[in-house]
Amino acid sequence: MAATRWITATVAIVAVAAAIVVSRQATPATIDAAVAADRSAAVDPPVLDPGPAPSVAGAAGWLNTPSLSDDDLSGHVVLYDFWTFGCVNCRNTLPHVKAWQERYAGDGLVILSIHTPEFDYEADPGNVAEFVEANGITYPVALDPERTVWRAWDNHYWPAFYLHDREGRLRLRHIGEGGYEATEDAIRILLGVEPTSPRAVVP
Repeated sequence: MAATRWITATVAIVAVAAAIVVSRQATPATIDAAVAADRSAAVDPPVLDPGPAPSVAGAAGWLNTPSLSDDDLSGHVVLYDFWTFGCVNCRNTLPHVKAWQERYAGDGLVILSIHTPEFDYEADPGNVAEFVEANGITYPVALDPERTVWRAWDNHYWPAFYLHDREGRLRLRHIGEGGYEATEDAIRILLGVEPTSPRAVVP
């Protein structure tokens, strides 16, 4: 009986020791690979609206780009971002949007930022331009002081994200902060990015 107990205890100790060794051998590379494999299981986002995307032709002005027409956006994966610079929630999403721009613009992602003000000081194009420059925003910004684009999209929130595929179909809608991984997953799938390729890096 004593011998049996001794053998059982020894086996348990060896198993624990082996588990510790395996855990210590896990490197950032193997962890990253496991995470990438898990994210690669992300499913193709459903078609929420067959499109086309509502118009942005009503923008009163543009920053970081000449005027863009709906035809200019046709055939592209486009992330439309409704925001206003005085909105704290919008500011909290900004690092993620900038990171997506940096990582996926080369793969064909177009980020179109639609600045629709809530208060009078946010409607001043000079104030918007100052914020855009100070915060290193380089993607196109449509100025929508009269809420023309806002109404065309029937939008009601800051921030609000609408991701459309190359056929103009709405594939993801997200209101407010959060959902960053799911949004990036959808971007990657629509762009055809390799599942194991690097993801966006948020400072």
